[in-house]
Amino acid sequence: MDTRVDAPLQWVESITMLRLPEQADQRLQNLMDRNNEGQLTDQERADLAALAELSERLSLVRAEALHLLGRKPS
Repeated sequence: MDTRVDAPLQWVESITMLRLPEQADQRLQNLMDRNNEGQLTDQERADLAALAELSERLSLVRAEALHLLGRKPS
């Protein structure tokens, strides 16, 4: 299903700037490093999965916004 949605250019531009907050990104990096060393608790594994999924979804949304603007991800 291909649906057209008219949105202000500023909205699409702002989507290209979406990122995890710095503290969440640092937590994700720390959890990934500790996961590689096999040092995560069950709760930390759940946190890692949730943060990784959120980061991936943000990346996909940013990529789509960049595509709509005719730009490539950097």
